[in-house]
Amino acid sequence: MSETLFPGQALAMTVQAADRLLKLDSGDAALLYLHLLRRGGLEGLRWPEARLQTALEGLRAQGLAPNEPVPAPEAPVPEAPPPEYSTEDITQALADSTSTFPALAGEVERRLGKRLSAADLKSLYTLYDHLALPTEVILMLTGWCIEEQERKYGPGRRPFLSQIKREGFIWARRGVDTMERAEEHVARLTRLRSREAEVLRLLDISPRPLVQREKDYIAAWDGMGFDDETLRMAYERTVLKKQSMDWGYMNGILRRWHEKGLHTAAAVRTGDRDPRPVRAGGQKTPPPPSAGQEQRAREDMERMRRLMEQMKQEGS
Repeated sequence: MSETLFPGQALAMTVQAADRLLKLDSGDAALLYLHLLRRGGLEGLRWPEARLQTALEGLRAQGLAPNEPVPAPEAPVPEAPPPEYSTEDITQALADSTSTFPALAGEVERRLGKRLSAADLKSLYTLYDHLALPTEVILMLTGWCIEEQERKYGPGRRPFLSQIKREGFIWARRGVDTMERAEEHVARLTRLRSREAEVLRLLDISPRPLVQREKDYIAAWDGMGFDDETLRMAYERTVLKKQSMDWGYMNGILRRWHEKGLHTAAAVRTGDRDPRPVRAGGQKTPPPPSAGQEQRAREDMERMRRLMEQMKQEGS
């Protein structure tokens, strides 16, 4: 029989844990659980805060992660600054018949409708050589930036290469380095762009560019799976309490509902009986745990401890 698994050390998971992960139906939650089993903490995990918290809350709701703070990830290693490419470097790259860079430069020129300057070519070569993004990914990145520029400023408007380079660094940090990942990333960005406009309407906010923190909140709420009616309900409760829109306070309400598995207005009306006040960061005064909750917590932590000991023994 041919091997169907990669060789190497085994990583144990109970059937119950697998069933709960399948019930969550969240790829991020499953990845985070595997990372916690493998590392025992968040070391080496470079996820955005909103993505991490959403996945962590899902695991906690299923008893697959401790409720106390998980050890923080290590500080990210500073990015190495891109090299200062010389004019000779660019000339040699354009003359290299074995490289795809000349064809890439020609296609980017065609899409932008202009002759690339020396500075433009250095920016493009930074994406190609320093970030090592595949040619097709750079072209998809360029197409996305063109689409965004036209959406914001009208047909025919084109981005600068410096803008494309800046967005390329964001893609690289997020691991968007293959055509498949680029397609998934663009699809998600497109959906979130539409969702941002819908959420602004729900929150009675006139259309305007969002700051990054607002975008992060909306992306997190979208990842949690809330529908429009539930977002509107959270907004109304926020305004009732704070007398105006407060993004942090509303996020606290939605995070509490997410922890309870309440993602529709009907579910909230039925299941939200929590009298505790919600603070801006989503924190609330915890009630005293019941005996059953304490027992489940001890069992969850004991299971995690056994799994970690087993992994250490297998690795020794």
